[in-house]
Formats: sequence, structure tokens, C-alpha cells
Amino acid sequence: MAFTNRKILITGGNSGIGLALAEALQAKGNRIIITGRNPQSLQAALDRNPEMAGYPLDVTDAAALAAFPAQLLAEHADLDAVILNAGIMEAEDYTADTVSTDVADRTIATNLTAPIHLAAALLPHLRSRPEAALLTVSSGLAFVPRAQNPVYSATKAAIHSWSQGLRHQLKDTSVRVHEIAPPLVATELTPGQSKAPMALPLDAFIAEVVQILSQDRVPDEILVERVAFQRNAEREGRYESTFTAING
Repeated sequence: MAFTNRKILITGGNSGIGLALAEALQAKGNRIIITGRNPQSLQAALDRNPEMAGYPLDVTDAAALAAFPAQLLAEHADLDAVILNAGIMEAEDYTADTVSTDVADRTIATNLTAPIHLAAALLPHLRSRPEAALLTVSSGLAFVPRAQNPVYSATKAAIHSWSQGLRHQLKDTSVRVHEIAPPLVATELTPGQSKAPMALPLDAFIAEVVQILSQDRVPDEILVERVAFQRNAEREGRYESTFTAING
């Protein structure tokens, strides 16, 4: 599916990669819908981009998540594509005397359970469109994890695997399944990440992603050059050295 003149939903489109991608795709002639958990940042994004539609949505709120697809489709029956971008990344300490699973529960609900539920609710509609797309967002950490963020890394590995399964199941339908796997990008996904010396500038990341999405044939995996360090580590026989480089 060509990503021009389409109506596209981007979850977590109120900040970071989601907002930057929303703005870049809108500039390509697409009509954009965004969701955001934070009403203030969502409204700021909509004020900056009045052509966009927006919905407050906390994907960890089961009732809100269940109600959202019906409202979305009632108001946007021409929806062509969904980018499941909303995600969180928090550190965990499994060496503590008392290990809390609060972060793990929140991360799984946001990064894995919510995309599954949204895809399940929206795929019947997407299959009815002549051309449609479902895009997941994994991470370079799906392929080589960061030990400080074990559940985040695990959810992204799960998203990668799930994307492959969806792609195979939907291969004879009108829905194409693509996976965006970002490397470390200069956003505030984690505190101070936007200032990290090794982080890929957000505008450079978005420009490369949009260039890939603009190809005549969009690949299954949307991989910027920087993420090859992680994506190809195992197949190139350098997994251990890459793990050490990421984790010190």
C-alpha cells in the first residue's frame, strides 16, 4: 500500500516518534488521526496540527480501549492504516530485596496487550478496504535486549514475533503488515534519552522511515541503517559483543 492520500491512525501520536511520524505523513498528503494518554500534550499536538483528528486514549484502561474502535470507525469509516506506536520504557531491578512487578504489568499492558486488542478490533474493517496496512513498532532491543529494561525488550521481541504471525495469516487479504524497528532515537521515551550522544536524531530517523514508506514496494521490516547493528547481530555472529556494547 502506498502511504499517500490515506487515512492513518497513529496511537501515541501526541509526542516523540508518533508525533513526528504523524506530521511527516501528513506532509505527504495523508489524513492523520492520533491518540494520546496525556490530554495536555494531545491538545498541544492538535493545536500545532489543526488538520489532524485526535482522541484521548489510555491504552491501559481496558474499558476505554474496548470502546475506542467503535467510536473511531463510526467517525472515520475510510480508515486505511493503523500504526500501533504507543509504548513505554521503564527500568526494572530484579536484584532488589523486594521485586515489584508494577513496571512489568504496565509495560506489558501498553506495549503488547493493547496492540493485540486494537488489531483484533480493527482488522475486520481493514480487511474490507481495497488496500490497507497494519504497522507495528518494535525496537532494536527486540533483537539484542537492554538488561536494565528486560520487560520492555521482551515486549518488543514479542511484537516482532507477533508481526510475523499476523503477516502470514493476512497474506491473502488486502492488509499488509509492516514492522518499524527503531534504534535508540533522540526522544524522551526515557528521561534524558533525547540528549544521549549515541541517539539517532529524531528528524533523521523520521526522514529515513518516510523514505522507506514512500517506496513502490514497502518492505516487511522498516529498518533504518542505524538499527542494523542490533537487527543483524545474531545472523552475523556478533551477538555477544553487541550485547556487551549495549549493556556495558
